[in-house]
Amino acid sequence: MWQANSACRYMITGVNPDSLVSVMDSTANSQHKPFSIKLWPPSESTRQVLVHRLTNNLTSNSIFTQKYGTLNKEEAEENAEKIEDIAFNTANGHYDREPDGDGGAAVQLYAKECSKLLLEVLKRVPAAKETELASQNNASAETFFDISKGPRTFLEAEEAENLLTPLKDPGNSYTKICFSNRSFGLGAARVAGPILASLKNQLKEVDLSDFIAGRPEAEALEVMNIFSTALEGSVLESLNLSNNALGEKGVRAFGALLKSQGCLEELYLINDGISEEAARAVCELIPSAEKLKVLHFHNNMTGDEGALAVSDVVKRSSLLEDFRCSSTRIGSEGGIALAEALESCTHLRKLDLRDNMFGVEAGVALSKALSKHLDLVEVYLSYLNLEDEGVVVLVNALKESAPSLEVLEMAGNDITADAAPTIAACIAAKQHLTKLNLAENELKDEGTIQISKALEEGHTLLKEVDMSNNFIRRAGARHLAQVVVQKPGFALLNINGNIISDDGVDEVKEIFNKCPDMLAPLDENDPEGGDDDEEVGEAEAELESKMKNLEVGQEE
Repeated sequence: MWQANSACRYMITGVNPDSLVSVMDSTANSQHKPFSIKLWPPSESTRQVLVHRLTNNLTSNSIFTQKYGTLNKEEAEENAEKIEDIAFNTANGHYDREPDGDGGAAVQLYAKECSKLLLEVLKRVPAAKETELASQNNASAETFFDISKGPRTFLEAEEAENLLTPLKDPGNSYTKICFSNRSFGLGAARVAGPILASLKNQLKEVDLSDFIAGRPEAEALEVMNIFSTALEGSVLESLNLSNNALGEKGVRAFGALLKSQGCLEELYLINDGISEEAARAVCELIPSAEKLKVLHFHNNMTGDEGALAVSDVVKRSSLLEDFRCSSTRIGSEGGIALAEALESCTHLRKLDLRDNMFGVEAGVALSKALSKHLDLVEVYLSYLNLEDEGVVVLVNALKESAPSLEVLEMAGNDITADAAPTIAACIAAKQHLTKLNLAENELKDEGTIQISKALEEGHTLLKEVDMSNNFIRRAGARHLAQVVVQKPGFALLNINGNIISDDGVDEVKEIFNKCPDMLAPLDENDPEGGDDDEEVGEAEAELESKMKNLEVGQEE
């Protein structure tokens, strides 16, 4: 590793200077010709090895890191490079001034300087972390006021006076407030109203999720009106009104606040009873969606008609990056409307439409929209009744777009092995993939093996695969397990709820014998769900023969 054909090596083992370098003689290239070993200067590759070892010493457990603490990987790499550079320059200067032939003295100085500087960096860790923590605490204390911690409580006037006292301090710097998990009665709202009105010009983020729980409707609506009036005219970037069972009346109770917002970047209306009428109210009351980047409508009763109203908001949100409209009872008509609206959202990074009733036609419409989305990183399309036809057009669209896709979820869509080649071709093209969920389909062994083959090459970032409840037998389970267990950062394989034989289960567990935590439980597997052992063996042999030369993306 040293220059001039030297075979000298060093080993970083700690902060003891004498153990930093181990010099080993090697035999000559020819047993009959004399040779010399020059220890200085080290090659670039040797210097990089030293940086790597220094980084490990700064991040791993030792008697010194136990005393002073460790650095995170980024900090360690930065410090390791500085340590090595300083030590090299010091040793190189010494060698230039006092050359000692083979450079042995320079090597020893190089090692000692690395050791000394390494210890100095570790000694600075406690003070640096204390300063960083203090800085974070101060920043948090100055800008974020949060009363959501602890058990849910009902607030009345007197307790609100005490709880909100910090907000009345003149010159405070609060820009973000969270009133979630506290139920405001009329008395508490009348205390909070003037305080919020005095702060509205400095507030950027307001979280009023779950802040009227258990109140009668009339009281809840009046509380909403008080908060809405107090915050009217504020220039918010984020507004969270989730978990308040708003319905149309609740949305309109916040009308003054919503109408005054022209710069919102994030809007959360999760679990709010957003019906068709409520969705229309949202569309009507939001004057501008031009800056919206995050829009969440999870767990509502929006339906097709409501989806038409939501799609109007989406159409106006050309900067949208994160759209969630899951569990909202939307069928084919609403799904098509949303898909068409999403065509204009070319900055989309995260799309979550799970648990709706889109069907094949909406899936086809959505595929047209996704073909334009180059920035997509996470796609959640589970439980949409897409079937093979809808899935095939969608994965074909994703194959040509979304080059940095990390998460793909298409569970519960009645996907069969017929669609597997197309899915496999898409997966093979997505080398950034970290999570794949195809659970609760009918891929069986044939589809599973095709998808496994797509994961064989590359996919070094893969962390999680869920193929549970897919009628997978021994052959498919074994092949998939053998592929994912070799991925360097892999964390979890779920193949529960299949029909793997007892021998097959034992095989899979043996594959994961060195990392059992990477294999999800198999307690719902049904070994009796398949054919008898002889028939299974014949089927597996036929399948292995059929799949042996199959190329990823090949369709029958």
